[in-house]
Amino acid sequence: MNAATSGAGLLAFESGALCFDPARVLHPSQSLFDPGNPALKAAPVAVGGRQSAWFVSGDFGSAVLRHYRRGGLAARVSRDRYLWTGASSTRSFAEFRILRLLDDRGLRVPAPLAGAYWKSGPFYRAAILIERIPGVRTLAEALEAPQAVAEAIFAMHEAGVWHADLNAYNILLDESNRAWLIDFDRARHGPVRAGHRQSNLLRLRRSMLKVAGERGLGCWEQIQRAYRQLSA
Repeated sequence: MNAATSGAGLLAFESGALCFDPARVLHPSQSLFDPGNPALKAAPVAVGGRQSAWFVSGDFGSAVLRHYRRGGLAARVSRDRYLWTGASSTRSFAEFRILRLLDDRGLRVPAPLAGAYWKSGPFYRAAILIERIPGVRTLAEALEAPQAVAEAIFAMHEAGVWHADLNAYNILLDESNRAWLIDFDRARHGPVRAGHRQSNLLRLRRSMLKVAGERGLGCWEQIQRAYRQLSA
C-alpha cells in the first residue's frame, strides 16, 4: 500500500485500482464509478461538474460521483486522459489522500469514499466518490458568512493544504452557515507560504467579482479582513 492509500482499502483490477474507506464502502467495485449502474440512482449535478458529476446513493450513503475531465485548451487534446506518472500521483488517489487528511483533522470537507483509475498505455482515466453534504448552498448563491468562510480557508492553510481552484462554487454553506470546502483536485500538501495563501484569496476574489459583481467583491473584502485577523 502506498502513501496515496495509507489507512484505506485497496483493490486492484486488470486495468487499474481503486482505494476506498472500508468503514463506509462495504462492497468496493468498479461499478461504484459507473453512472449507468441503476443501483446508484445517478442524477446529473446541475451546477459545475463539466457534465461529469452525478449525485448517487448506495449503502455508503448519499454521495457525489465525479469523473475527472480537463477544461480549457487541454480539453481539445483529450477530455479525460492524463499522463501516467504512478498510482499515487493519479488525480483520484491524490485527491482522496488530501480529503482524508483534512477530514481526519476535523475540517469541514466531504469525506472521501473511494477513488479509482484506469490505465491504458502511457495514460489513465480517473474518478472519485465523495460524501454529499446535505442542505448546502454555494457561496456564489449565498454571499453570506464571511467569517465562517475565512475560518475554513485559514484552517485549510494551517493544515498545510493549498487549493488549486478556490472559487465561489467550491465553498459551500450549510443550514447553520458553516463553511465547507470542496473540489481538491490538484490541491497540494506542504508548506503554504504567504504567496500561496494570497493566490488562493485572489482566485476567490476574481470568482466572486465575476459571479456577483460589486456584491461579490464586498463579500470577498469581508472574507479577506477576517482572514487577516486570523493570521495576525
